[in-house]
Amino acid sequence: MPCKPNIIFILIDDLGCRDLGCFGSGFYETPNLDRLAAEGMRFTNAYASCPVCSPTRASVMTGRYPARVGITQYIGGHAFGRLCDVPYFHFLPRTEHTIASALREGGYAVWHVGKWHLGGTGSLPEDHGFEVNLGGCGWGMPRTYWSPYGNPKLADGPAGEYLTDRLTDESIRLIQAAGDRPFFLHLCHYAVHIPIQSPPDLVEKYRRKAAAMGLDKKQSLVEGGHYTCWHKRKQRIARRVFQSDPAYAAMVENLDWNIGRLMKALAEAGKDRDTLVIFTSDNGGLSSAEGSPTCNLPYAEGKGWIQDGGTRVCQIARWPGVVAPASQCDVPVTSTDFYPTFLEAAGLPLIPAQHCDGQSIMGPLRGANRLNRDAIFWHYPHYPNQGGVPACSVRAGKWKLVEYFEDNHLELFDLEADPGELHELSTKEPAVRDGLHKRLLAWRADVKALIPQPNVNYERLFADRDVDPAET
Repeated sequence: MPCKPNIIFILIDDLGCRDLGCFGSGFYETPNLDRLAAEGMRFTNAYASCPVCSPTRASVMTGRYPARVGITQYIGGHAFGRLCDVPYFHFLPRTEHTIASALREGGYAVWHVGKWHLGGTGSLPEDHGFEVNLGGCGWGMPRTYWSPYGNPKLADGPAGEYLTDRLTDESIRLIQAAGDRPFFLHLCHYAVHIPIQSPPDLVEKYRRKAAAMGLDKKQSLVEGGHYTCWHKRKQRIARRVFQSDPAYAAMVENLDWNIGRLMKALAEAGKDRDTLVIFTSDNGGLSSAEGSPTCNLPYAEGKGWIQDGGTRVCQIARWPGVVAPASQCDVPVTSTDFYPTFLEAAGLPLIPAQHCDGQSIMGPLRGANRLNRDAIFWHYPHYPNQGGVPACSVRAGKWKLVEYFEDNHLELFDLEADPGELHELSTKEPAVRDGLHKRLLAWRADVKALIPQPNVNYERLFADRDVDPAET
């Protein structure tokens, strides 16, 4: 194993757990990422630390659960329902010792390219250890994918330049100029987040493909109940039940093409065999709001939901000579694990003063299909824009327990037999339910998780749909 490998961490925004060919998509075309999986390891139980973006990004930066960091909602998000919102940090605290700082202290060049969404002025990538910041600001999404972008941390390109192409170009230039110093490239594409804007030729390609498959004649969106958050209370959820959106498919293919360009440049620079590449997403695919561009079935729901469709992600790792080609890891892993993994890969120690919730996955990367951990946790005490409700959950082995904060009821699922969380088992397996709930309560106390409180104005004002209880 190289002493100090280069590390490329590719974090995609809102990519669903079924959005790649190698993870089951029959509509989107992703030959380059399928090749990356064939050359490395595919993770079948990979999770983001939260069903929305900023908390997951904070966990990647710190190796700590979002509730411990204090960022439990996407930064800027605020909503009420039957429960009041809970406070959270709108920036990554400067007291956190980020993976960028740790690797930089260990001799690495550390570069951030793309989305940040962990705070604005005073809490930008350069404030958290990165030497280079291209495109990282307080934005949660781009104003447009076409230049001029108006991004304060990325100069506009020629008119009509596409943002995903540009961020890849910038990453390639950094690799080409890297020299002999090991580098950490934190490449966070804004794609495939809304606005869904794609190269027109690819959109037309997928329009034809959808028609050829007969998908354009089928009902892709199914209307459900009303959203639970007050500000969307008059709207109904529209769930996508199969992948068929041409514009989204085009975004996915363009993203895949750009990952192929990046890997080609890495090889041409003679660095591909000395580089650990990890590809993943910050939460599940957007399937129930804002156009519902993708579908995560058979996993339930999507972005903004505590169900597995909201937290499961595609994850791939490639490191020639360390990770066996066409290998697979079935152990549940999560976003907190990247911090200790990168430090171990670099031969660097954990930071003694910083508690780390993650576990290094270097063992699984070397072929050991196990970790010294039997549970992972989620805490999302907010109303999202996608229809979910405030909740927390734990997965231990095949079991997943969810607690919903509106009424504190529990739901238990066997994910091996029921990946779609269709068959609730809490009354049939009371010992499992109670044991997991005890662990969930202990974990919440340990991370000092904030619990949303009842909104005393909600019932009184429920009939008046024009009054926001937050205003009373």
